[in-house]
Amino acid sequence: MLAIAHRSGNTVAGLREALDAGVDLVEADVHAYRGRLEVRHHRSMAGLPFLWDRDGVIRRRSHHRLVLADLVEALGDDHRLMIDLKGVHPRLAPKVARLLREASPGRSLSVCTKSWWMLDAFDVPVQRVLSAATRRGLARLLARVEAAPVHGVSVRLSLLTPEVVDQLHRGTDLVMAWPVDTPEALEQARRVGADAVISKDLDLLRGLVAER
Repeated sequence: MLAIAHRSGNTVAGLREALDAGVDLVEADVHAYRGRLEVRHHRSMAGLPFLWDRDGVIRRRSHHRLVLADLVEALGDDHRLMIDLKGVHPRLAPKVARLLREASPGRSLSVCTKSWWMLDAFDVPVQRVLSAATRRGLARLLARVEAAPVHGVSVRLSLLTPEVVDQLHRGTDLVMAWPVDTPEALEQARRVGADAVISKDLDLLRGLVAER
């Protein structure tokens, strides 16, 4: 089972810590904002000077700003980065594709999104990962992998059953489950047959790596 560090790629220090822990991929959340490719989990608030996530609201100016170019530079020659495209900004995917084309044309990094059409922007050898977070999204995903194989899929754990995973495996060898932040969730991911878990608990991922 592959270990994927959720949110760790949103800071350079988190990226390095996760890579040193031996995880298979480090996830970074990338947003387009005022011409920049910002790496952050927090979301914008409709033009207001605030960012938010489930843990609360913060002022934008108090948030440590990291752009994708700096993260890719910090990655060095490593390939263990999964860029999660956040939102549906029309320039997001093309700008990320251009950056990867210029900064790492020979590395096959991973790109994940719930808006699958954005993956068409990439002409560098990225590993395309299609994500689904709802039952409707899962139904579309099952139809998509039935029509043509894909590198990988990322699905909310609560939507996965052994039967669903078997169906997904008809069109991909890599089914990622999220969120997997507790031992109980990890056992559930094992029961349904997931190939990888996405977790913000780095200690849980260290344990998973140590089992190999």
